[in-house]
Amino acid sequence: MNPKIWLSSPHMGEHEFKFVKEAFETNWIAPLGPNVDGFEKDIEKYLKHDVFVSALSSGTAALHLALILLGVSAGDEVICQSMTFSASANPIRYQGALPVFVDSEPDTWNMCPDALCEAIEDRIKRGKKPKAIIVVHLYGMPAKIEEIVGIAGKYQIPLIEDAAEALGSLYKGKALGTFGDMSILSFNGNKIITTSGGGALVSKNEAQVQKSRFLATQARDAAIHYQHSEIGYNYRMSNVCAGIGRGQMIVLEERVNARRANNTTYRDRLNHINEINFLEEPEEFYYSNFWLTTILIDHDKVNPAVIQAALGKENIEVRPLWKPMHMQPVFAGCPYYGDGTSERLFMKGLCLPSGSNLTNSDLDRIIESIGRLFDY
Repeated sequence: MNPKIWLSSPHMGEHEFKFVKEAFETNWIAPLGPNVDGFEKDIEKYLKHDVFVSALSSGTAALHLALILLGVSAGDEVICQSMTFSASANPIRYQGALPVFVDSEPDTWNMCPDALCEAIEDRIKRGKKPKAIIVVHLYGMPAKIEEIVGIAGKYQIPLIEDAAEALGSLYKGKALGTFGDMSILSFNGNKIITTSGGGALVSKNEAQVQKSRFLATQARDAAIHYQHSEIGYNYRMSNVCAGIGRGQMIVLEERVNARRANNTTYRDRLNHINEINFLEEPEEFYYSNFWLTTILIDHDKVNPAVIQAALGKENIEVRPLWKPMHMQPVFAGCPYYGDGTSERLFMKGLCLPSGSNLTNSDLDRIIESIGRLFDY
């Protein structure tokens, strides 16, 4: 059998081991340490725009802390993009709040500004002004973030920017992860860069980031004994994982360029198949890292499930698009505002292997396997 081609596997380089080796040699094997401090500074320098960063155990942890810092509690409502991974919505439930799901628009597949306005106004009429908005930059594609920031400002609702898939993406030259009142990043094993597992909370408010670090280290008070005045969490990143992250930050631009090159190759070599359409940057000021290259298939017989099964037999991993949250059993009964765009995308969409470590022969195998299904 041919070797496995993964959807998006970790891509280690030559720099990571230096930082990890230093952690072992100095015995900084516990959470926190110089690599954590350095990793936070590396991210801050990359994102620019005077942000502060808290390195955490996961993107989910970052989102959970963002909601806590905004005072979200039981009985509150939080608007969340419906088409996303469940980690965007689960922390709302951690706080006992109700997710209110908003549909996508077809240009970027992200939160629809019109549906967002509809949701906010309807919830206010019902006496439940949302406590926060969570917008996601799906697959690295920038959302219509300028419009969404404007809407959040108009209604004075804090905006959390879920940039878990979008480190390295830009909107009008500005890094995603710097538009929200708070933002989150993910360094899971399949992301553009990885720390094995990990994430970060980003904010322009230094006090918020300092409070997140406090809460993430079990909220231990400044006392000579163990004293706690607030509920805390074990959410800080380890010094070893942060060392991996420091090495990965050195090659972040290379990883982005490689994924964008994959996307260009797919589009150039599959553009003759009329039944395949790609998610593309809608205007010149959208710059996607193309974390994953995604397609829509419009064919009577060759649907996403058929392609997934066929490529699976070739030992090639492809996946459906995210199933919208308002369609998930765990969120049954939660409010939803939209026209079914995300449902249509889910039914027709597929994610292609997109790792920055794909070889030319890997791309040949994938593209030829897809082409055979369409008799091209």
